[in-house]
Parts: sequence; C-alpha cells; structure tokens
Amino acid sequence: MTHNHRIENSAEHHEVSALIPWYVNETLQERDRQRVEAHVGVCAVCREDLTAQQRICAAIEARPAIDYMPVASLKRLQARLDAQAESAPTLAPPQEQHTNRLPWRGWMAASIAVMAVAVALLAADRWAQVEARLARPNYQTVTTSAPRPQGEVIRAVFSPTITLVELQTILDEAQLRIVSGPTEAGVYSLASESTLTVRASLALLRQHSTVRFAEATLPEPESGNSP
Repeated sequence: MTHNHRIENSAEHHEVSALIPWYVNETLQERDRQRVEAHVGVCAVCREDLTAQQRICAAIEARPAIDYMPVASLKRLQARLDAQAESAPTLAPPQEQHTNRLPWRGWMAASIAVMAVAVALLAADRWAQVEARLARPNYQTVTTSAPRPQGEVIRAVFSPTITLVELQTILDEAQLRIVSGPTEAGVYSLASESTLTVRASLALLRQHSTVRFAEATLPEPESGNSP
C-alpha cells in the first residue's frame, strides 16, 4: 500500500496520467508511448484509467449495421398478390349475375392494389425517418461535424473528479471561458478571453493532469501571422 501511494503521488504518475488520452488515440511519440506502457505496468490507478478510456473509445467507434430493404418487401407483397390472383377460381357465374358482379370485383381489386402501394410507401417513408435518426450520433466528439458555438477555439475534456473551483482556476490561467458544454461525452467548448494565442492556451491546459483532452478547433496561423 505504501509503495502504491508513493507511485500515485510521484511526478511521473501525474505526467503519465495526462498522456493517457493521447496514448488511446495513438498520437503519442514513441518515447512517450513507452513511458505510458512502462508506468501502467506498475501503477494500478493508471492501468484502470487506461482500460476505461479504451473501452469508451471502442464504444464510440462502434456503430451497429442495419440492413433493411423496403423495396424488396414491396416486391414480395406484389408477388403474393399476383399468386393469389392466378390461383383464384375461374368459374363464371350465370350471365345475369356476371354482369352485376364484375364491376364490383374490379373495383375491389383496384382498391386492394392502391392500399398495398400506399402501405408500402408509408412503411418506406417511416423507415427512412427511423434510419435518419439512427444515423445521427447520440454523442458528440471533438471531430463531430456540427456548427461550432460562436467564438469557440478549443474543445476540452476534464477529469470527472475535477471541482468547479479547480476548473475555473485552470480556465483563468489559460485565459479561456466556457461557451458550450459539457456534452454527454463531457466535451466543453472554450473561447479565448484575451489576446493569448490558442497554442499558448493549449499548452497551459495540457500541463494539468485533470485535463484529459484538449485540441484547437481552428487551424493554427502560419508563422509570422500569429499575434
């Protein structure tokens, strides 16, 4: 217990904890990747954190595949109607009755055909609406193509254990303010509160172990154009 407590309070522990999100999305350099792998081998806290973040990443990337073809269902319905029409009795009633019943049977067949087409079109339209809702993600990530809140320059994810006081202290230090969030995935949209560059604000955010993810949403200005 004393050994684990010493690891959790070491500078190496805090530095590696801040690198875990970038290890999960495979953007670390080789040296930092090796640091993370070596540390999680001896630190149970970071090992559990890594496993949890990998599980979240896998759940976000997974998307159920749905195969549905309303047109094929319509064709099967039409084939069944055709088969029933071919198997119907062909005995003709007496002449005087044939004259009276033929229009009624014709109208009935036409009505059934119209109803079948209407039901099939309605089913296809309803399925298109359901498929559109299923295709729309019920979460947002920093790569979700959605309109950005006005003034947003950075998207960040903080540790779920962070307090409001700690969060505000970090934002004040990086000279940022919250314009949106958190989303269901815990993503905050941040806007600049000063003339501090986005790169500088990012650097200040990333030095805190409670910042799990931080990326700019606007391209960095070319060299010589930054304020």
